[in-house]
Amino acid sequence: MADILCDADYEKFRTLIYDESGITFSPTNRSILDSRIKEILREKAISTPSEYYALVTKDPEEMKYMLDCVTTNLTRFFRNQPHFDAFINYVIPNVVERKKTGADKKIKIWSAGCSTGEEPYTIAMIMKEICPEGFTFQITASDISLKSLMVGQKGFYADSKVDGIPQNYLEKYFTKVEGGYQIKKEIMDTVRFDYHNLKNDSGARNLDVVFCRNVLIYFDENAQKAVIDRFFEAMAEQSYLFIGHSESLFGMNTQFEFLKTDWACLYYKK
Repeated sequence: MADILCDADYEKFRTLIYDESGITFSPTNRSILDSRIKEILREKAISTPSEYYALVTKDPEEMKYMLDCVTTNLTRFFRNQPHFDAFINYVIPNVVERKKTGADKKIKIWSAGCSTGEEPYTIAMIMKEICPEGFTFQITASDISLKSLMVGQKGFYADSKVDGIPQNYLEKYFTKVEGGYQIKKEIMDTVRFDYHNLKNDSGARNLDVVFCRNVLIYFDENAQKAVIDRFFEAMAEQSYLFIGHSESLFGMNTQFEFLKTDWACLYYKK
């Protein structure tokens, strides 16, 4: 099937998406961008890419919609278990040790690029299990996809989506309903979903842990560096950053320290 984007249209949309979000479409994934734009035109009964480009550049809500459509939202509960092992056995014990003598007993966690909510809910269930007495926790879950955030806010997952959740967690924190599982209110109440474009400052400060896994791969080096610097600004001293197992800050001029634990590798703000 012929591409709907000619070279000029491809360059216009590619540049626009990069400028607005930092997401990069290279020649190797041009077909993905082409198919997403084609789907939007079909949905909105718009004849040409140029016509849609004119619309999206003057309508901020349409811009949000397009960015939502071109992002990839792949996730699952307890994805990359070694990260959660490091979180349980190393990160949270160290955060608790740092905070135990101070007045602030709230552990602040950000799941950036949370997609449909599996990651922040995984973190919430774990924190329910391991958060010490006298401490509380707050999880912010953000994404550029409004559709994904709405799924997360509902907290309902089809049977096929709960694979990988330990049976004791499934029984304790979910209710079986027709067609799938509903996360219980006690978990949903600990997660705040928020629309956020990582190209911008979130306004968050003094975060203890940031998860941003399998997001940086969609950015070029300049956009990656800008995102990482904003994370550093948002995080407390002696805090921890998780990125995807195929992602690395190696070669990037960043203030984070590489940290190798017995369970997984992550990054540390000293």
